[in-house]
Amino acid sequence: MATRELPSRPNLAQYRKQAKELFRACKAGDPEALRRFREHHPPLRKEVSLADAQFVIAREHGFESWPRFAKSIQPADFWKLAEDAVVAGDVATLERLLRDHEDLRRRAAQSSWSGGLAPDYAAPDARSIIARNHQFESWEQYAAFAEVVKDRRSPAGRFEAAVDAIVAGDVATLQRLLRADPELIHARSLRKHRSTLFHYVGANGVEGFRQRTPKNAAHVAEVLLDAGAEIDAVAGMYGGSTTLELVATSIHPVLAGVQNALMEFLLERGASLRAGKTGDARSDLINACLANGRLQAAEFLARRAEGLDLEAAAGVGRLDLVKRRFDDATEAKRTDAFSWACEYGRTEIVVFLLDHGMPVDAALKNHGQTGLHWAAYGAHLGVVNALLERNAPLEVRDPTFGGTPLGWALYSWGERTEDPERVGEHYEVIARLRRAGAAVDWEWLAESRRGMPLVEMLRADPRMIAALQGDDS
Repeated sequence: MATRELPSRPNLAQYRKQAKELFRACKAGDPEALRRFREHHPPLRKEVSLADAQFVIAREHGFESWPRFAKSIQPADFWKLAEDAVVAGDVATLERLLRDHEDLRRRAAQSSWSGGLAPDYAAPDARSIIARNHQFESWEQYAAFAEVVKDRRSPAGRFEAAVDAIVAGDVATLQRLLRADPELIHARSLRKHRSTLFHYVGANGVEGFRQRTPKNAAHVAEVLLDAGAEIDAVAGMYGGSTTLELVATSIHPVLAGVQNALMEFLLERGASLRAGKTGDARSDLINACLANGRLQAAEFLARRAEGLDLEAAAGVGRLDLVKRRFDDATEAKRTDAFSWACEYGRTEIVVFLLDHGMPVDAALKNHGQTGLHWAAYGAHLGVVNALLERNAPLEVRDPTFGGTPLGWALYSWGERTEDPERVGEHYEVIARLRRAGAAVDWEWLAESRRGMPLVEMLRADPRMIAALQGDDS
């Protein structure tokens, strides 16, 4: 039974703040806080978490869990309204949403955009948010652009219509537009990435709401190339990228199930690899794939490579090349090779690098995490065992997120609960880390995942409860 009523315009940010205050009061032994816990929470464990306090708040208002309470205050379509306002350039609506839901910018936004992309709400005001998400430097630039494209017969209007056809896989409309204006194939976007139409096939680095890959992406690419698109044209994203580079590192062709087929088509049509910083362009692209989590693309390209550098060889599991390249590699390359070997479960390569002087607690690039962080996140039991046998530190926290290796493993489990083939491996890794002495940081884990607190997910899973006790059976 509810003991508290919601106001007419409840604010989720305020309830989050109340939960934090209740959590601190309970830990301090405040009698009123303890009474509220006894009334609305199952018997208290020795260690109370923020998720416990959120649960109490929810029960006090008549809800069985915090996620249901939060959803009642901030319905799922709220994010869709904000998203639509960004895409449409609707300043008034976005300003109202930001005002009424002030915690928006502090939360991970939900979105209907492909691949989990969502608008970036970090800019200081609605106009700046819209301009940034449309890839313009200022509101004035965006406003001028929006005025021009109102005329769909203008060059910019025709270009935008062709882009819409590309991302929708609408070949008939695309062909009609190209027949009507053959010079359109050489045009460049007015947005700061300055892409050609062909770059939009890459679904990467352009405006987020257009990062989509249709199932017929190869046919779309064929239409553009037959119309005269320059296959190796460079656009401004990521310091300069070709369409092949964008496809190889993008999640969207993966989700559409066409990444390898699309890369194969581009290579058959003559797409080339530009000289990279190291002079080994193919290795540079493979390493970029590894950095973006595109292992299948990296392996696809590696099968077509005559030679790889140490970093690329480690990521795709080529121990023979790792041994051959090790002596001539820089310390930076050796560290990056260790990072990919841990992240992608290359146990033999991890052991080789450790045996040849790689520190087991090396701080790796981007987040300063250790190899054990990556191995735990990827649920690679063989690598975890190899690292623990060499006394890898259990309680070191990465500087960016503040998580331990066990924390990373638990968070990764939460992300992959819908993938039964992979999630099972996490239980074994989590149990192994617990048996080694890793501590569970419930407060760190209480951060919400897509509106559902990870702690509640963990406690609702009997197999996870066993794993946290060190049992992986």
